[in-house]
Amino acid sequence: MTQKFEQISLKPGFMKHNGGVMFRNISEIEYEFKATINENHLNAAGITHGGYLSALVDAGAGTAAHRAADNAPCVTISLDLKFIGTSKVNDEITGHVKILKKTKTLVFLFCELKSENKIITSASGVWKILKIEPSKLGPGG
Repeated sequence: MTQKFEQISLKPGFMKHNGGVMFRNISEIEYEFKATINENHLNAAGITHGGYLSALVDAGAGTAAHRAADNAPCVTISLDLKFIGTSKVNDEITGHVKILKKTKTLVFLFCELKSENKIITSASGVWKILKIEPSKLGPGG
């Protein structure tokens, strides 16, 4: 089931503005995403800002939840992050997501961000599966 990475940041918004996110399905319960660190992603110490890493995890893991929920819209209920290592300009960050459990209304998952095969961030989260008719999502939704 492994596919090539595809750009998921197609609509204007925060992640597209910040360079986008590439994403691929590995299996029904595993997904990967990646991004390259630019200068605008750095903090005053010259390493990748935790806020950017948080947004990257939220976007990548949120897309995994969405796909695991048969493409239903999902929103983040909780996201617990641990900042373990660092990354710098030009590093490629790869996120690996594993779906731990899916119910009718929730997706539970675990995610690791790695750079140069070292863990820089780990996260666990819960996403709510929304039961919204496509016509109620608004323009482009």
